[in-house]
Amino acid sequence: MRDEEILGHLLAIEAEAAALVNDAQAEADRRVNEAEKRHRADYEQRCRAEAARLEAEYQKEKENMNHRYQQELAAYREQLSAITGDTGRFSAALEALWSGAAGPGGLPGEG
Repeated sequence: MRDEEILGHLLAIEAEAAALVNDAQAEADRRVNEAEKRHRADYEQRCRAEAARLEAEYQKEKENMNHRYQQELAAYREQLSAITGDTGRFSAALEALWSGAAGPGGLPGEG
């Protein structure tokens, strides 16, 4: 073979190798993109599932807190309604305070 033929043959082999490398790179890029899409879709599905679970947990806890609040409020109102006031004695204490006749305890007749 002549030098030109050898050089031409080597250049042809180099061109084939470059084409193979370009094809391999394109295939690798395609596979990476597909994997990214799959992983992104899986990640988004997991995020939606976790968000739904957390939302359900939040709503359940909110309902429990609201129920407990209503129970405590009802119990408090019941306690308030059970308190009986001695309006006569209260009025006498106010009258004594206004007139300056209250004893040291703040009630008339004490002291």
